[in-house]
Amino acid sequence: MKVISFLDSMLRKVEEIILSFSIILITVMVAGNTISRNVTGKSWAFTEEVSQLALFMATFMGISYVARKGRHISMSAFFDNVPFKLRKALALLIPLTTGIILLVFAYYSYQYVQTVIDAGRVSSALRFPYYLMVMWAPIGFTLGALQFFRNFWINVKHKDVYLATERKDYDTDEDIEQSTSI
Repeated sequence: MKVISFLDSMLRKVEEIILSFSIILITVMVAGNTISRNVTGKSWAFTEEVSQLALFMATFMGISYVARKGRHISMSAFFDNVPFKLRKALALLIPLTTGIILLVFAYYSYQYVQTVIDAGRVSSALRFPYYLMVMWAPIGFTLGALQFFRNFWINVKHKDVYLATERKDYDTDEDIEQSTSI
């Protein structure tokens, strides 16, 4: 179990590094290009491609990270207002279904990456292989699916409701009533 915990913490660190790097890269590219265009009157030809790569990285690696933290988009208005037993059932059904859907997306996006590799497509300005950009989709979908399956499993193992492995929901209906009256 220590090995899995170590691998999970390493994956979290890698996700955080990739997300931080990609957001910083987008900022540098957009701000740098704006300054260059205003000072010299010339744009950087590679800005769009580098920013697009960073956006792919942030978007698809973000799936796993937000699933890990329980910070993904959710329709909590219904979830928060149902009795505990139904909330527990939803906490089992939703991550399981989401994980399966993400695995299907991973499969199809992997096939797309293979098509891009076979076509030999390259970016127009930097001429780097285009698959380096789109490869983040199957990686992100797969890691996201694993996180949602973890969320499912933690809800199977524990009596309480967990929104994610790192985020516990309210324990009882009374806790919900207390939090909404504040």
